[in-house]
Amino acid sequence: MKDNSALGGASNGHLPVSGPTESPSWNILKRCVAVVGLAVVAMAGAAFIFTDGAGVLSVLFGSALVVAFFGLSLLAGHLFARKKPEAVMGVFVMTYFVKVLGFGAVLFYLGTPGWLNKPWFAGAAVACVLIWQATEVVIFSKQRFLFFNEVQTPAKAAADPAAEPEGEGS
Repeated sequence: MKDNSALGGASNGHLPVSGPTESPSWNILKRCVAVVGLAVVAMAGAAFIFTDGAGVLSVLFGSALVVAFFGLSLLAGHLFARKKPEAVMGVFVMTYFVKVLGFGAVLFYLGTPGWLNKPWFAGAAVACVLIWQATEVVIFSKQRFLFFNEVQTPAKAAADPAAEPEGEGS
């Protein structure tokens, strides 16, 4: 196919079929960690300028908790998608409860350490959650998913032209 409206044409031949994104949860996890990592460096730098070492530690602690619990769900989704793709949604629901309960349990268990700067801890945690969620939505919207598996082998198609493609049916 040639695009005559494009300068010089977009392609001289047929365009290849593209498939689903390989390992979408892993791609999302890597990008979220990278973006949040940049934000943590900026927040830790600001905490260093405006407060003392306790502010920097509070930023690092709040951010580490968010990255650990949010990364857990994407890592679990990545691992289960390879072994049992139909169970991924259930895994995400389960890890959501682990996130909420685990985050609360860590905060309850630790209490408030004497070195913790509460405003910097809370600000960093909230900022990391918002940045993580925004990045996750943007990256997820760019992923490609295979909804229908309509691929037939030439031998099977020639033998039974009315047969359903693999993976479909009742």
